[in-house]
Amino acid sequence: MTIDKSKVLFSREEMLELNKERLESRGVTIEDIARIAQAQQSKYTKGITFDVCLESAEKILSYPDAFHMVQLGIEIDELAEKGMLSEPIQSILTNDLGLFGIDELFGLELAGNFGIIGKTNFGDLDVNKPGIISKLNDEGKIPGHCHTFLDDIVGALAACASTRVAQIYKSREVKEEE
Repeated sequence: MTIDKSKVLFSREEMLELNKERLESRGVTIEDIARIAQAQQSKYTKGITFDVCLESAEKILSYPDAFHMVQLGIEIDELAEKGMLSEPIQSILTNDLGLFGIDELFGLELAGNFGIIGKTNFGDLDVNKPGIISKLNDEGKIPGHCHTFLDDIVGALAACASTRVAQIYKSREVKEEE
């Protein structure tokens, strides 16, 4: 997608497309995020379809908070890969220092848009690192690679999608009971 350099506000469709492009440039697809959401939520709710998880992941990627975090987090990781940050932050990021924590703040803030359940879901994914999250975490430890922010952002996106899916299915249950 070609971007007008003076543009700072984007439609939800534009934010979705720009986020998809940026994530794909780092090896992450919406399907990766949806698979994690489906696996996480399937533990608690039967019959969750991949299509609902995919639609939820797309919806989350079109939100302004997600847009800004995806764009900024990936930019910071890329600058670290290029050695363009000042010390000591350059080494802190390229070594993904466990005590840094700002990357988790990005994840918690994004997941917090879905309340305490969103944050709990993020914590679960951050600790267990399923799917693409594990791959990003491992790749980030290879010299010349940095996924310090990206692995947490992807976890938060999946946590948000998972929580949204739970809300959809619980809402359906309530309607069926009426």
